[in-house]
Amino acid sequence: MAVSAYSASSGRYRNETVAEINVTPLVDVMLVLLIIFMVTAPALTGQLKLSLPSPNPHPVKEAPKAELNVRQDGSFVLDGRPMTRAQLSAALTALAADRPDTVLTVSANADADYQAFAHALSAADEAGIRNLSTR
Repeated sequence: MAVSAYSASSGRYRNETVAEINVTPLVDVMLVLLIIFMVTAPALTGQLKLSLPSPNPHPVKEAPKAELNVRQDGSFVLDGRPMTRAQLSAALTALAADRPDTVLTVSANADADYQAFAHALSAADEAGIRNLSTR
C-alpha cells in the first residue's frame, strides 16, 4: 500500500470556488484613512497664532494712469493726443512732474518700428516715470 503525499483538502474539492472575503483592500483603505486622520488631527485641535492687519478706514487711492500708443508710422499718441518725438519728451516730463506715481501703459502697433517703441520707453525713463506697463 502506497502512502499519498497529497493533503486532505486537495482531493475532490480542488475545482470549487472559495467563498472567503478578501480583506487586503479593506486593510489598505483603513491604513490610508488612519494616516489621513493622524495628519489632520493636530491641525484641527491646535490654534494658529496669526497677527492679522486691521482694516484701513481710508480707501487706497488708485494710481493715475496714462496710455501711450506707438503708431505704425512712428508717431505717438499720449492719452488721445497725437505727438511728435520732441513733443513726447516734454509731455512725459510734465506728466511725471504733475503726477509722479502715474502708471504709463505703452503699447505699439504690430507693424510699428521697434526704434519708435524703444524711443517711447527711453523718453518715459528720462522723464522720471518709474511705473511702466506694456501691452
